[in-house]
Amino acid sequence: MRYEKYSGCGNDFIIVNNMDKKLSVDEVVPTIPYLCRRGMSIGADGFIMLEPSDEADFLWHFRNADGSVAEMCGNGARCAARFAFLHGIAGERLTIKTIAGIITAEIKTPPDVKVLLTPPKDMRLNEEYPLTDKYTVFSYINTGVPHTVFILDGNEDIEALDIVRWGRIVRFHPRFGAAGTNVNFIKKLDDDLLRIRTYERGVEGETLACGTGCAAAAVIANSIGLVKSPVKLLTSSGKILAVYLEDNGIYMQGEARRLSEGEILPEAGKY
Repeated sequence: MRYEKYSGCGNDFIIVNNMDKKLSVDEVVPTIPYLCRRGMSIGADGFIMLEPSDEADFLWHFRNADGSVAEMCGNGARCAARFAFLHGIAGERLTIKTIAGIITAEIKTPPDVKVLLTPPKDMRLNEEYPLTDKYTVFSYINTGVPHTVFILDGNEDIEALDIVRWGRIVRFHPRFGAAGTNVNFIKKLDDDLLRIRTYERGVEGETLACGTGCAAAAVIANSIGLVKSPVKLLTSSGKILAVYLEDNGIYMQGEARRLSEGEILPEAGKY
């Protein structure tokens, strides 16, 4: 199985071209947790397989690092779009069929890609509930996948935050049901700049960037008057994702780096 590795502002993915449908998704899916395990295999935050679609330029099968299904992934969409463009699957403007809906993407000056995300839903601002004994006021929104956002005050050091501890408590809290939630902590650094750290479900830890998390943070911060569009978000990779809140939807732009290519060998799919 041939693959390429991409990074969307530090959020990395194994991408496989299955436009000829020679591979069986059912056979590939059980190997994903092994392939994404760092140090023992290729290592990645997620796995993407491209296949033909009658409704878009292509559809994707997206899995988190643990093999679970994610309805949407903003950074993954940008990486998949650049992969498709470079392989002649689609042009500079393209569409991707995801579980969350059709995603529109545009290839910008390499390595940047801009995507139009699916419309957000279920936004709830400044709810007060004892999710933890420390963080009790939060906002919630679904930007293709569910996100909970905590806004830190000026006195708290976001870099010193134990995100795995607090993120895990919130991610599995019964209030969010069986599906759980992704968890974001943000802090305003400048007029249009937010620092963001994200605990991602399915990865079960902090990732260097989360596209849908950045979109969630931008929408919520804008809705309460904290920032104006375009919102810049400094991710844990040190890279900035820009979120544009426009009348026709939410756009996100950032780099989608093509890192490597090769063949997945049998021992990569075993512990």
